[in-house]
Amino acid sequence: METPNNIEFVQVYAGSIMQAEVVKSLLENEEINAFLKDGFLGTLAPWWASPGGMGAVKVIVSKTDVDKAKAIIEAYQQNEPEDTES
Repeated sequence: METPNNIEFVQVYAGSIMQAEVVKSLLENEEINAFLKDGFLGTLAPWWASPGGMGAVKVIVSKTDVDKAKAIIEAYQQNEPEDTES
């Protein structure tokens, strides 16, 4: 995706609205501008925003921040607790 100012945006993460908000917050704490795509639709009708409804809310950053963003997301995913059923 390219804007009139020649800034390209890239999806770096996809998940639920809560996961995407956490990732967005982590990126913004590291001074990376990020925004959510399909936040509203991905919450109300995730199967419309993403096949199967998984990863319906996307986190988008500038192409210049992709490497730094991916490193932050990878560290987050390594430290994220696994889902356990009782």
